[in-house]
Amino acid sequence: MQTHSAEPKARTKAHRKAAKAKIQDQLTALFEKEQAVPEMLAGLVEFLRQGGVAHAAERMDALTARLQQNPEEAQALGERVHGQLVGLNLYPALVNLGIFARRALLREMATRLYDRLIPPPREEGSSLDLLAQLFHRKRDALWLQTIQPVQWLRLYTVLVRASSDESVRAAEVHVRQEILYVLEMLAIWIAAEELEPELMRIDKKLIDIDSPFIALQREMQSFTQHETRRMEGADLPPFDASHLWVMLEQSQEQVDRIRRRGRGAAGSSLAVAHLLERLEQTITRMNSLLSLLTTDSSFLVMKRSVALWQHLVLATTVKNSTLDVWRTSTAMVSRSITQNKSDHGEHYIARDPQSYFAIMRSAAGAGFVIAFMALLKIHIESQGFGPLASTVLVSLNYGLGFVLIHLLRCTIATKQPAMTAASFAAEVERGGDGRAVSRKLALLLIDVNRSQWAAVWGNISTALLTAAIVCLGVYWWFGQALLDADAVRYQFSAIEPISGLALFYAAIAGVWLFCSGLIAGYFDNRADYVQLRARLYQHVLLSWLGEERRERLANYLHENYGAIMGNFFFGVLLGVTGYIGYLTGLPLDIRHVAFSSANLGFASFSDFFSVFDFLVGLLFVLMIGFVNLWVSFTLALLVAMQARGTSIQRFRPMLRSLRQQLREKPSTFFFPAAPEREPEKKDS
Repeated sequence: MQTHSAEPKARTKAHRKAAKAKIQDQLTALFEKEQAVPEMLAGLVEFLRQGGVAHAAERMDALTARLQQNPEEAQALGERVHGQLVGLNLYPALVNLGIFARRALLREMATRLYDRLIPPPREEGSSLDLLAQLFHRKRDALWLQTIQPVQWLRLYTVLVRASSDESVRAAEVHVRQEILYVLEMLAIWIAAEELEPELMRIDKKLIDIDSPFIALQREMQSFTQHETRRMEGADLPPFDASHLWVMLEQSQEQVDRIRRRGRGAAGSSLAVAHLLERLEQTITRMNSLLSLLTTDSSFLVMKRSVALWQHLVLATTVKNSTLDVWRTSTAMVSRSITQNKSDHGEHYIARDPQSYFAIMRSAAGAGFVIAFMALLKIHIESQGFGPLASTVLVSLNYGLGFVLIHLLRCTIATKQPAMTAASFAAEVERGGDGRAVSRKLALLLIDVNRSQWAAVWGNISTALLTAAIVCLGVYWWFGQALLDADAVRYQFSAIEPISGLALFYAAIAGVWLFCSGLIAGYFDNRADYVQLRARLYQHVLLSWLGEERRERLANYLHENYGAIMGNFFFGVLLGVTGYIGYLTGLPLDIRHVAFSSANLGFASFSDFFSVFDFLVGLLFVLMIGFVNLWVSFTLALLVAMQARGTSIQRFRPMLRSLRQQLREKPSTFFFPAAPEREPEKKDS
């Protein structure tokens, strides 16, 4: 038995020994080959790349150990690397990698795509082109991230110690000169944004005050001139950079202030988001470079140099990535959109019986309108119009009907998830971690679910009651049922969960609900961005309304612009789904809980089969509502948390808190608990 157990260990040990020998052979071949520095560096990078995600870090350690054990190889590599560094133009890499270009977002994406398809010609001595030559594979970022900064630092230390003082000093002087020039240029870039109209629109103070951007450029100019004279041999003390650091900090605060205003009342756009991201990247780069010139500790200088190197290398791997620039630039606009939804979302959450019944009453009004919208849709489809004409009429019926419901201040049940999800994400962002936070999120999830079902019951009850009254009225007035037998059978089969694909169609409606929430948030952000309130109030064609009415109209349209557009486009999305299925031959349609309940009412009271059939149909409608609500809520929650850069860190504790709350008070899942009364104080 011992012999059999020892055999796998022996094979593993032999395999490791063979792998180490192979790595050493590869390194020997690299160091013995006579080639130019760029080609040699490319060979070393390829050596690390071959290790992949699993073994790149091990190969880095093997390379460092090889150089430590062979001083001659370390000295030769160190001298050649430092010599290459002296002749390298560092400006292109330091101002391009990790910093967006001044071009607009779409043009930046087009340029990156073009450069990926037809790479620009390489320039001799360009640091940007050298890095692009070394790290040109799509998956380089994956294995590069497995190499720790301390490993780069260890390798760099070995090369510095093995190189002569003259070569190291020459490289340091060249790097310092390049950094001074880059700092001066970056400061000019930032100062030039002072007059950007978009920034002045968001922060009016930029017009009246001497902004930190200008002050930073002035202080940076003094610093670079002073340090340049020192390098030229002038007997000057080191520049006191304390005020310069203050200016950098104030510039970052200015960017943060503009970003907050763009996320809030001022509104944002892709151009503004792209510009602010570029400003923040520039300030961050200036912080990194300035710390290299103002730090006395040589160890800290080496450590920060390695951190900068690693950042530049990783930025090289996404230099031509359109997805990276799009994701980074749209983060602020996404945050602005979800912030608008979060602000509105609190109105859709019932935490006490009073707000619960308020939502139910509002939803009941919507159910009344939806019943007639469903009846009009049935009438349109029975007229024999062509597919396109029928789609246009149905879409207008949906869209204008939803807008009417909003103007009447009523609530469509399925419009809630996109709003409440944003509020939930905002709570996650504020909460952090811990048991109390998990319990708070569980309670919020119960509140959200209860509020959504309150609206569902409000929609369903009134839609069914209205349908019953309409059917009885038609029978009493005309002496016949509203729907014939074929139409009744169709309406019952349409809500079948499996055979009628009702749950699949309900999921499609849930996706459109999610999209309508994004549309509403976009137009709310757009209203802030274009200052719609002020535009309408000052519009010459509205002057006849008078000042007070014009102000009320401007305020109303500004506050409800997103909701009106979101409701209209939601109706259009619902209306065109069936037509898209008709064109493509795919089984595409929608099922909406409120319309399905109205259709159930019209079918049931036109030809009442039995109470059992009605209750089964009602169960199917509730299943449709469940899919509508939770598909849209889940999608909206994921997007809202991604836009806020947050996530639920402790998912299981939240679920445990949710189960505990349901065990203790199961009724609160559907109905809010009455507020506890404080004990009365007895008179003394």
